Amino acid sequence: MLPGRRRYKEWVSLYSINFHRLGIRNRSMPIKTLHFTNYYHSRSGGIRTLYHALLQAAERRRRPMRLVVPGEADRVESLGEFTRIYHVRAPRSPLFDSQYRLLLPHRFLLPFPTSIRRIIESEQPDLIEICGKYALAWLAGAVRKRWMPRVGRPLLVGLSCERMDDNLAVYLGPRWRGAASVYMKRVYRPLFDRHIAVSPYVAEELLDETEVAREHLTVLPMGVDAGCFGPQHGSAAVRRRLLDRVGGGARTRLLLYAGRLSREKNIRLLVDMMRALVSANATTPAQDYRLLIAGRGPLEPWLQEQAQHLSGRIVLLGHLADRQALAELLANTDAFIHPNPREPFGITPLEAMCSELPLVAPSQGGVVSYCGVQNAWLTEPNGPSFAASGRACFDDQATRTARVTEGRRTALAHSWNEIAGRFFDTYESFYRSHRAEQERLDPR
Repeated sequence: MLPGRRRYKEWVSLYSINFHRLGIRNRSMPIKTLHFTNYYHSRSGGIRTLYHALLQAAERRRRPMRLVVPGEADRVESLGEFTRIYHVRAPRSPLFDSQYRLLLPHRFLLPFPTSIRRIIESEQPDLIEICGKYALAWLAGAVRKRWMPRVGRPLLVGLSCERMDDNLAVYLGPRWRGAASVYMKRVYRPLFDRHIAVSPYVAEELLDETEVAREHLTVLPMGVDAGCFGPQHGSAAVRRRLLDRVGGGARTRLLLYAGRLSREKNIRLLVDMMRALVSANATTPAQDYRLLIAGRGPLEPWLQEQAQHLSGRIVLLGHLADRQALAELLANTDAFIHPNPREPFGITPLEAMCSELPLVAPSQGGVVSYCGVQNAWLTEPNGPSFAASGRACFDDQATRTARVTEGRRTALAHSWNEIAGRFFDTYESFYRSHRAEQERLDPR
């Protein structure tokens, strides 16, 4: 690049930043979005998948997007000209799952320079999105109160990818649901200007009788990488290796679960289901059912113990190194088992449908936003019911083919390219409405 041209580009960049800090923005330019989440590590699932899909789409669309996540050390991961990830040094979570780290409130609430404050001040975003109802939610309050005078007043968006009442009920007991409801409506919701929920099920705890809450809330689904997942990964050699792994043969039906092995995922149902299948096969040994489990988490030691009691009918595969490995696994098994009745959305079930794999899932939770009797086998979330539905998806080939075909069609309608576009359109719409509201309140 010629020296003069380099200086010109640097001058334009500086000029843009300075005008951005004065609150002047070229309306033809896409807004800059800055996203925060604690639900992120190298092996994490749905939220990490969502943000990586948005980052890839932002780079293709030449939209400035930044993601801030906890990490082992401070570093900046540049993904391209328009996107980057800030990894901020943070301690491991003392509760739930130690694979996660936490960006804690003192990193942005106390009035002294911190890495999080410096990131916000240097980026000067138009929109800050926070995915997290606990520690990180208070960052929205700090920005709203203008405790960071160099930042201005970006639009604040809360992204809900889980339900607080479900999480507290699992870990602390059902009586905590009421406390969660009060917190969500009176504390969490007012911290933000707008809200996005990944399913109507997740949106429920943000709503009340006021129309304002409904007007400021948008439901946007998650998506699936249709180029990665599909029946094209079916392979006789891969299936043979899987059958050898479980000690199976021609009668074996390979059931699969992939996800985090933690209490809120209702993992115990998988063991109850396998016990029911073993009991049914003792009287009518028509099929040999084996369950493959891909993933890691706090319940892994317990599952290994249960697998021994079930004579090897449950086989733990550990963490899958990449999406390609999961795509091959989905395309070479016989049914996907999703046990969680409190699933906020469920990306992996959608990936299974994209792979033309029959889906057995609870008849409640976020999965019903895209699943029904036309494309899945939905049932009550208990072991015997799941065992019956697991057998049913092999009983009638015509029904199996029709539902699998419809499931594939459903998944393709949720391609990340389409879903990412809806997210970006929503951010722009939120921003325009927010600016209009500000101009009405302060016409100067």
